[in-house]
Amino acid sequence: MISHGKDIKIFTGNSNRPLAESICKDLGTQLGDAEVGCFSDGENFVSIYETVRGSDVFVVQSTCSPVNDNLMEMLIMIDALRRASAGRITAVIPYFGYARQDRKTKPRDPISAKLVANLITRAGADRVLTMDLHASQIQGFFDIPVDNLVGNPIFVKFFREQFSGQEDNVVVVSPDVGSVARARTFAQKLGMGLAIVDKRRQKANSSEVMNIIGDVRGKKVILFDDMVDTAGSICGAAQALVDLGGATEVFSCASHGVLSGPAIERIQKSVIKEMVFLDTVPPRPEVKCDKIKYVSVSHMFAEAIERIYEEISVSKLFI
Repeated sequence: MISHGKDIKIFTGNSNRPLAESICKDLGTQLGDAEVGCFSDGENFVSIYETVRGSDVFVVQSTCSPVNDNLMEMLIMIDALRRASAGRITAVIPYFGYARQDRKTKPRDPISAKLVANLITRAGADRVLTMDLHASQIQGFFDIPVDNLVGNPIFVKFFREQFSGQEDNVVVVSPDVGSVARARTFAQKLGMGLAIVDKRRQKANSSEVMNIIGDVRGKKVILFDDMVDTAGSICGAAQALVDLGGATEVFSCASHGVLSGPAIERIQKSVIKEMVFLDTVPPRPEVKCDKIKYVSVSHMFAEAIERIYEEISVSKLFI
C-alpha cells in the first residue's frame, strides 16, 4: 500500500478495465470514480467524479481494438484531468497501438506512431508507461519520459517452470530477423539454444518462410515474438519449423495478442501446441480456443506505478 506524499489516483477507460482493477488490487487502492462512454452520434465523453487537484494520476488504457475509440478515450481523459489541476499525469498504455507505423516504407507514407505520440503529449500527459513497444525508437517520438517495460521476465518464469531440466532439448526461435535481439535475450535467460526463421514479407499481414537458421531437428521449440495480429506469420513459421526444421513440438508466446481477422481460426488449426499471451490486450470473451493462455502483467505494472510515484528507479523491472 502506497502511503506517503501526494495521493495517487488510477483511472481507466473501457479498453482493459480488468487489468486496471488488478493493478489497483496489487497496489491496495481503488479505481478512480469516472464515467467513460460515447454519445449517440459516436462522440466520446469523460466525466471525472472525484477531485484530482494536485494528485499523481495514472490513466490505464490500451489502445487496442477499437483503436481509435480507445485512443480518443485516453486523450479526452488526460485533457479532463489536466483541466482539473492534476499534479502529474502518467499515461499507462500496456499495448501501444499504431506502433507498427513507425517509419516510412514507401513515398508519401505517414509516421503514425509519431503523430500518436504528439497527440498524447499535447493532450497533457507528463510521462508514459508502456510495454514491449514494437520498435524501441518510438520512445524517441515522445518529448516526455517513457518507461518501456519488457514482458521477457514474465515469460522466462513461465517457461522455466514448464521446461525445467529440459533446457538442452528446447530451442527458442525468432520468427523473423527483426526479433533476433529480443529472442536472444530470452534464450540466454532460459539457458536454451537459438534459431531464426528467415522469411520474406510480400505485403502487410502476409509473409513466406524461406529458410530455418539453426538446428531444431528433434527438439521442442518456443516461438518468441512481441505481438500476434492475424497470426499468419507465426503459424507459417510454426509449420516451417516442423516441415523444414524437423521440430517435434511448437510452443509460442507474445506480449500482445491483437488477434484480428482470422487469427483464432489459424491458431486453432496450426501445429502450435500452446500460445501464451500477456493480458496487455484483454481476451475477447466470445473467443474460445483451448490453445491460448493468458498471463497477467498487473504485478509488473503495479510495481512500476509504485516506483514512479515514489520517485525511485524503474530499471530493476527491465532485468
